[in-house]
Amino acid sequence: MSGVCDGRVVIVTGAGAGLGRAYALGLAAEGAKVVVNDLGVGLHGESGEAMGAAEQVVAEIKALGGEAMANTGDVADFDAMHGLIQQVLEKYGDLHAVVNNAGFVRDRMFVSCTPEEWDAVIRVHLRGHFCAAHWAAKYWRDQQKQGKPVDARIVNTSSGAGLQGSVGQSAYSAAKGGIASLTLVQAAELGRYGVTANALAPNARTRMTQDAFGERMNVAADAFDAFDPANTAPLVAWLCSEESRDVTGQVFELLGGDLSVSQGWTDSPHEDRGGRWPTTEIGAAVRRILAKREPAKPVYGAG
Repeated sequence: MSGVCDGRVVIVTGAGAGLGRAYALGLAAEGAKVVVNDLGVGLHGESGEAMGAAEQVVAEIKALGGEAMANTGDVADFDAMHGLIQQVLEKYGDLHAVVNNAGFVRDRMFVSCTPEEWDAVIRVHLRGHFCAAHWAAKYWRDQQKQGKPVDARIVNTSSGAGLQGSVGQSAYSAAKGGIASLTLVQAAELGRYGVTANALAPNARTRMTQDAFGERMNVAADAFDAFDPANTAPLVAWLCSEESRDVTGQVFELLGGDLSVSQGWTDSPHEDRGGRWPTTEIGAAVRRILAKREPAKPVYGAG
């Protein structure tokens, strides 16, 4: 198996099913040595529901002629992710990319969300994006300081929910919005070490989206399946390859064959009064500015 990722070593978290599995298979098809990480939990983080998922994907890759290894560490466990990076370096001698994909959902309206549900979602998504990438970044920084060439990648997973919000998903949206911001900071800080950081906001049929979108993701038997997780795999492979070294700090949205790059927060039209605004004039100024700016995307599920 060969392609744009020939010889590159890539970790994919949450790669036992859905998008992660599609990424792992796609990367292997493009010549990468793939580290398939999956804790083996269910949609809501239940333990034991998908045990052996990482090993099954590794077996699929090897059956197709690729090279892969399994890891079942918890992405939000700082020490476990340190161990993962060490394990990868011992087996393959190098590391070129981390694809942060692992996560689960516990959908709840904000007023009904418990602290335990909030913490669980923030932990797996936001802290989970920190741990493996932190240890990988330390390795790449050390390599660069030793004068060794570094051409490395971090690929994070945000979401439309993180970019525009989603009713019933306050914790998930907050975590995914945080991941988009984290990506900007990683790109700004790590570029000096030869590391790029980008994020995805994919649209695909997975365990996490089937309950929320249901029949809207169905497709006729003879039609292009815009929600097939495999549609995102070529973008991930390209972002992990050497060809993408000049692209960093971006959030990519992809639905089927429709690829775009999010513009993110940007300045709106403004009014400068040249001094302190009186309270009595602020309301009219705000409404004038809102009338001039481009409308934001609506929150998913609102109205």
